[in-house]
Amino acid sequence: MKEKGSTLLQKESTKSVLASLIAILIGMAVGAVIILIVGIFNSNLGLKGALEGIQLVFGGLFSTGRNAAGALTFGFNPTNMGNMLFRATPLILTGLSVAVAFKTGLFNIGAPGQYLMGTAATLILALSIPTSVVPAPLVWVIAFVGGCLAGAIWGCIPGLVKAFLNINEVLACIMTNWIAANLVTWLFDNGSLFENLQNHVENTKTAYIYKTSFNGVQTAKLGLDKLFPGSQVNGGIVVAIIIAILVYILMTKTTLGYQLKACGASRHAARYAGIADKRNIVLSMAIAGALSGAAAALYYLSGNTEFYWTSAYQTLPATGFNGIPVALLAASHPIGVIFAGCFMSMLDIVGLQMTNLTAYNEYITDVIIALIVYLSAFSLVIRMLISGRKKHKAAKVDAASTPQVPPPDDGGTAEKGGGEA
Repeated sequence: MKEKGSTLLQKESTKSVLASLIAILIGMAVGAVIILIVGIFNSNLGLKGALEGIQLVFGGLFSTGRNAAGALTFGFNPTNMGNMLFRATPLILTGLSVAVAFKTGLFNIGAPGQYLMGTAATLILALSIPTSVVPAPLVWVIAFVGGCLAGAIWGCIPGLVKAFLNINEVLACIMTNWIAANLVTWLFDNGSLFENLQNHVENTKTAYIYKTSFNGVQTAKLGLDKLFPGSQVNGGIVVAIIIAILVYILMTKTTLGYQLKACGASRHAARYAGIADKRNIVLSMAIAGALSGAAAALYYLSGNTEFYWTSAYQTLPATGFNGIPVALLAASHPIGVIFAGCFMSMLDIVGLQMTNLTAYNEYITDVIIALIVYLSAFSLVIRMLISGRKKHKAAKVDAASTPQVPPPDDGGTAEKGGGEA
């Protein structure tokens, strides 16, 4: 049993999990100290308010408000839990997008642009196809697949210039991000081909595209609204988890996954082994782009949210960039991305709880997220420290358990040999 335990602790996957957990714990601990300091020096908060803020950081997902005496109460909060799953859906998929590229030796910083292209394709298809002619569920499938394809096509562009022109994919992704931002703005701008998709019904809103629920094209709840009443959750989280499992199978159990990882480990060695390195680089970025497009599709097909097109050319969607820390925390493991995405969305819920229940603002959780992301970038160093400590312990155990054999008595042997001679 001891040997099995030591083998488990020596696995790289175990070290990665430990490194991520250490990064999270240190980040949250430092965040708690910052909250304490801010509270002590803020007359509106004080020590009591600071302690309440720390409570919410670690248990805000289960906060149920305040009782009659004004004290914080905790328990199962279905609304918070459901909203956390809803917010986690696009984060899981953009995290997968970055993770797949990481596994194949590429840095997909183009997820925001792929996300925007997926958004545009999804909304155009979902709102332009009349549900009076085509059944709404079929329109949903067409819109979802269209969003994935749009993201895949946009992801191919950095892959092509990387494979055939050897241009760094980071530079290509940054350029395609801003091209996508301006292209999407132009598509929905006044006087454009898709101007009719703007929401002119609600006079208080301008530059918004209709929700997909406008014509009944929205993701089914799958009974999750009964489990988490009052929340925005829908079947999108189920789809995201299924996609994560499929990506895990692709990357670990198939020949294609092996070839993609081989190209990531060494492009030239993979080519020497007969693997089409250029094809796999383009394919890797296409898969990453499709996952980012799927994130946008599930987010806007929920029917809960509207797309504000006016700011698209000025600000890239944060969801695309947030996939990077999700992938880092998960050590690029597809199953780990599910938990990392849920954790990141939980911090968003915590920020809202702190805003609603204390004098803190939600941006304090952004500081905690930044700390965790910063530490997750050093996960390799943490893994090395863990490995070094375990090797040191193993060496001590081996030294203690090895029986001490006395050295041979060379003098006695020589004398005995001499006497016999």
